[in-house]
Amino acid sequence: MIGTVVNIVYLVLCVALIATVLLQSGRSAGLGAIAGGAQSLVGKKKGLDEMLSKVTTYLAIGFMLFTIVLVLV
Repeated sequence: MIGTVVNIVYLVLCVALIATVLLQSGRSAGLGAIAGGAQSLVGKKKGLDEMLSKVTTYLAIGFMLFTIVLVLV
């Protein structure tokens, strides 16, 4: 019973981690300012990128902890 619950939470955690990583803008997005990408200069997406970075960090920590729990169960 506990193994099934841990597996379901682990699967949801994995999908959420993949989604947050894919939603982040790439590190090379700053090069778009050369070609006229004013958003990277103004920083409109800065708040979203910071929030996604924090969420990714928490999800990664949860992923590691649930991986250890899953191995022990």
